[in-house]
Amino acid sequence: MGQRQGSGAGLRQAEAIIVERYPRLLRLAYLVLPPDLDRHARLLRAHRAVQHSLRAAGRRARQGGDPLSAVRAEVVRYAAGRLRGPFPPWVWGLRMWPSAEGLDEEARALAGLSPHARAAHVLCRFDGLDEAEAVEVLAAAGATDPAAEVRAALAAAAGTAEAAGPRLARETILHPADVHTRPTDLLLRRTRVRAAWGALAVLLLAAGLTRATVAGPDPGLPVGYAGAPAARAALDPARLVRVPAQAWADTGRVDFTAWPARGSRTGDRPLLVRALATWAAPPSGTAVTVAPAASAEPPVHPPQLLFAGDPRPGTAAVVFLDADRVVRYTESGGRRSLDVARTDDADVTTAAAVTLTRDGDTARRLLAPWIATAGTRDLTAPADAVRPLPIGPDGTVTTDFPGGRAQGGGCGPRPVLEVASSPRIVEKHAFLLADRGGLLPVHLTYTPPAEGSDAPPARQPREATGPAALARWAQEACALDAVDGRAVRSVNLWDFAVTELPETPGRAVWSCTRATHWTGQGDVQIRLRPPAGNSLTVTRARSTAACGRFGQHVLATTVWRSPSGRDYQLAAGSREVAEIDATGSLRTRTPGRTLAVPAPPASAPPATLTATLRSGARITALDPRGGGRD
Repeated sequence: MGQRQGSGAGLRQAEAIIVERYPRLLRLAYLVLPPDLDRHARLLRAHRAVQHSLRAAGRRARQGGDPLSAVRAEVVRYAAGRLRGPFPPWVWGLRMWPSAEGLDEEARALAGLSPHARAAHVLCRFDGLDEAEAVEVLAAAGATDPAAEVRAALAAAAGTAEAAGPRLARETILHPADVHTRPTDLLLRRTRVRAAWGALAVLLLAAGLTRATVAGPDPGLPVGYAGAPAARAALDPARLVRVPAQAWADTGRVDFTAWPARGSRTGDRPLLVRALATWAAPPSGTAVTVAPAASAEPPVHPPQLLFAGDPRPGTAAVVFLDADRVVRYTESGGRRSLDVARTDDADVTTAAAVTLTRDGDTARRLLAPWIATAGTRDLTAPADAVRPLPIGPDGTVTTDFPGGRAQGGGCGPRPVLEVASSPRIVEKHAFLLADRGGLLPVHLTYTPPAEGSDAPPARQPREATGPAALARWAQEACALDAVDGRAVRSVNLWDFAVTELPETPGRAVWSCTRATHWTGQGDVQIRLRPPAGNSLTVTRARSTAACGRFGQHVLATTVWRSPSGRDYQLAAGSREVAEIDATGSLRTRTPGRTLAVPAPPASAPPATLTATLRSGARITALDPRGGGRD
C-alpha cells in the first residue's frame, strides 16, 4: 500500500509540473522534433511527447531528484527517439493549426543540430538552465555524450547575431501553445484512453466478423470508410459546414471561415458525394496536386463548403475548407482532379480569392464575400488605370492573365488583380493579388525605405497600390517569375537602403524581395537598382528569416562596376546599422548605413563585411555568391 501511495504522489507531482509548464515543455518537444515535419504533425507529436512523459516522469520523481528535471528529461527522450514509428501523430480531441512563424524560424535555425543538441539549445536559451543542469537533463534523457551536445548547442548559438544580444523574452512568440490548449486531468484521461482503446478493439473485431453483411450509408463513399462512423460523418454531404451568407460582416475573424457556400450546385448531393469520395480515396486516373508541406489526407471532421457549381460550361467544381487547407475538386469531360493548398493564418487579403478553373491564360476565380470591386492592371505599366471586372452574383470573376516574356527576351506585361474590400470591413482598402499558378493568388506588398540619418521607427509592409509602390513594382515585376504560387502566400518588396554610386549621378536602391510561404519560411532576393539600367541581383537565400518580421536587420554587399570600368565594393544595411566593417582582402571601417570603396583585385578572395547595430549587436552580410545581372 505504501508503494502505491508513493507511486500516486510521484504521478501527481509530475502532472502538476506538466500542467503548470505546459507551453514551455511543448516548445521543448516542438524544437527537438525533426524540422522536416509539417506544423500540424509536429505540433501533435509535441503534445504527444509531453503527455506521454507523465508515467515515466512520475517514476523518476518517486525515485528522488528534481521532479522538473525528470519531466524535462522524459520529454526530450520521447521527442528525440521514441516518436519515430509509422503511426500518425494523434492527440485525443485535438486538431491544431498554430500561428508559429517565429517558432518555425527558430526550428529551421536549429535544423543542423542533433535532437539532443536542439534540446540543449532550448534548455539553455529559453528555460535558463546552465551548462551543468542541461548536461544532467540530457544524461537522464539518454544522450550518449550530453556534454558534447551542450557544447554544440552553445557554439551554434554563439555563431548567430541574435545570440549576441540579451536572452530574449519570447514566451509569447516562441512557443506553440497559441492554439490555447491545455491538459485537464492527465491521470483520468490516461484511464479513459485505455478504456477507449479496449472498446475500439472490440468494435473492430465485431466489424470484421460482420463485414460481409454490413452495407455503407451511401454507395458513392469509398468502401474503406463504410464501417467507420467518424469518417462516415466527415464524408456525409448532409453534415458539411455551411456558413450564413452575411456572417463575414459580423465577425472579428475575416478569413476563409467566414465564406458562405456559393454556387448553383451547393444542393447537388451526387456531386458533393463524388467530390468527398475522391478526396478520401482518389480513383485511378485522378490528377492530384498537393502544395508543398500540405497534406492530402481525408478530413476527420465535416469540412466547410465554400463553392459547388459550374464555373464554365462542361466543368464542375467543388471547394472545401478543412482547417488550414483548401481543397478543390473538379470534373470535366470524364476527368477528375483534386488540388490541395495550405491556408495557415489566412486573413482579409490572403483569403480573398480561390481559383476555380484555368483555360490557358484565362482563369475563373471565386472572390471573398467582402470584396466589393475588382479589376486588373499591368504591373509593368503603373500609370495605366485599372480595368474594372464584373463580379458575378455567385462572387466569381474571369481574368485574363498572360505571362511570360515579351518578344526579344524582355519583361512582358504582368497583369495582376486589384480588389477592394467592402467598407463594412475596412475603409478604402485596396490590394494586389498576383497569379503565380497556385490555387490561391499571391498578395503583393511594399515597404518604402527609411530616410534620414537617425533610425526611424520600423515600417510595416503596405499595400502595393500607391504611386511609389506601383513605380517600384514596375521595375521589379519580372522578379515574380521565380515565385512558386503553390507555396507562397505573399511577396513584399522592401527598399531597405538608398546609396550614392561612385562616378554616377543619382541614387541606387537596395531592395529585398521576400516571398513568404504558407509554412512561415521565406525566400529572399537582394537586388541593387542603379539610377539607370537593369537591376543587379546581389544574392538569393532560401528558408531564411531575413527581410521578415523576425529578420529586420539586413546587410548586403556586392562588387559593382562603374561606367568607367572600375570595380567598387558596395554595401548597405537596414535602418539600425550604425557602422560597416570590411576585413580580409579589404580593410576599412565606415560609419553609417552604406559603404562604397574601390574593390580588391579580382584575384583576391572576397572581402568579409559585417555591421554593428545601434544596439551593439553585430550582423554579417548575406552571402553574395550566386548573384548576377538580369
